[in-house]
Amino acid sequence: MSLRIQTPRRPRKLKEDGKPRARPVDWEGQEQAVLIRWLLGEKMRGEPVGQLYDAIYHVPNGGQRSKSTGAAMKRQGVKSGVSDLVIMDARGGWFGLYMEFKASPPHTAPLADSQYDWLALAYDRGYCAVLAVGLEEAKAVLREYAALVRTAHHHTARVHLKSGTEWRKA
Repeated sequence: MSLRIQTPRRPRKLKEDGKPRARPVDWEGQEQAVLIRWLLGEKMRGEPVGQLYDAIYHVPNGGQRSKSTGAAMKRQGVKSGVSDLVIMDARGGWFGLYMEFKASPPHTAPLADSQYDWLALAYDRGYCAVLAVGLEEAKAVLREYAALVRTAHHHTARVHLKSGTEWRKA
């Protein structure tokens, strides 16, 4: 039997009337999880949009962290404003898709300047860059992107780097 020592939690700040504050709800995170679950379901049903499931990933830039953890993450390359979801599937002449996801109204947070700047940078670099507010708009974006023709790759024109360790299977 192992003993677990419980670290005492810092008490939550009280409201002006002396009552405890309610725990914050991550509306955006909850909706985004539903979106990813929906995309997996679309893959399992064989829907065209489901093809994006294997190529989508979330960039965990947000969240509450200690100052030391935040500083360490910044040294490791975390940047403010990076979009929530990335699809590494080239379609419609784009190299891929960067989607900034916001929760449905009334829980929609405003687009931060850093998020706007990142979307603009992605767009300027040849990526489809989209702000999707709410689950239904995000689904529509993914359906529309999945319907685009795949961007042609010219494998013979690729230049392979000499640096780095070989990872391809023989």
